[in-house]
Amino acid sequence: MKHKLILTILAVLAVTMIAIYMTIASGGNWDYILPRRGMKVLAMVITASTIGISTVIFQTMTNNRILTPSIMGMDSLYMLLQTALIFIVGSGSALIMNRNLNFVVSVLLMMVFAMLLYKLLFKKEGSNLFFLLLLGLIFGTFFSSISTFMQVLIDPNEFLMIQDRMFASFNNVSADLVWVALGCIAVTVIWIWKDLKYLDVLSLGRDQALNLGVDYERVVRKLFLVTAVFVAISTALVGPILFLGLLVANVTYEVMKTYRHAYLMAASALISIIAVIGGQLLVERVFSFTTTLSVIVNFIGGVYFLYLLLRERS
Repeated sequence: MKHKLILTILAVLAVTMIAIYMTIASGGNWDYILPRRGMKVLAMVITASTIGISTVIFQTMTNNRILTPSIMGMDSLYMLLQTALIFIVGSGSALIMNRNLNFVVSVLLMMVFAMLLYKLLFKKEGSNLFFLLLLGLIFGTFFSSISTFMQVLIDPNEFLMIQDRMFASFNNVSADLVWVALGCIAVTVIWIWKDLKYLDVLSLGRDQALNLGVDYERVVRKLFLVTAVFVAISTALVGPILFLGLLVANVTYEVMKTYRHAYLMAASALISIIAVIGGQLLVERVFSFTTTLSVIVNFIGGVYFLYLLLRERS
């Protein structure tokens, strides 16, 4: 009952935040404002939900509350893809100018990378998830180095285009991209739905899950791919937001204080929606677009990350 009450309060707060964003400073131009703000809110809800839920699933698989899916190198891979496309085919190419095509190519390549990374490691017996994370960390550093190298060589005007994609932005989200992202998420959720019940057992650890009869390798492989898909969709939709998942997941644990993932995933999605829409309100109404949402999230997330490290140490 307590958890359902907290979820209800979070849902009311999220709806209130959406209502404020949709109606503030409208000036009565509802026909013009509502469709545009509505699409932006839908993009924020999709991004916030996928980041929050994927981080909770990822931390359950790794049994570590200071890790996020970005450690797999997805953010770095996204920037490498955008830089390489402009470096090789130029900023006037359809792969850059057509946002739908760019979104589909980015998501597919990031999913292929995640699957190759997993198959490369888990084709041998005895491999573990932490070796996979270490490999992802190395690949992420490698991708960042190559991106920086190519950014130094390209035309300054094209570098400005890359710079725009380094920070998450909801200002120019295409309506077509939102519907494509929703379709991908729906297919992914249907595919993983029956295995979500194992998350509570996985939180006990690998040995306990095996003793309780869970097909650990199969379930973790599917959850890993779902995490990769969610991160790929959110990153390709608006850009990288490094610390949002870490911030939202740990606030969720503090608020819910339960091991049941049905509550944790719902709460993480709602808290993430409140954080993203609240942050976007700050960007638009307080800072007048002089900064971006990712800068605010990374600043707060960085401070919170240091707090978590100091708390674990003590």
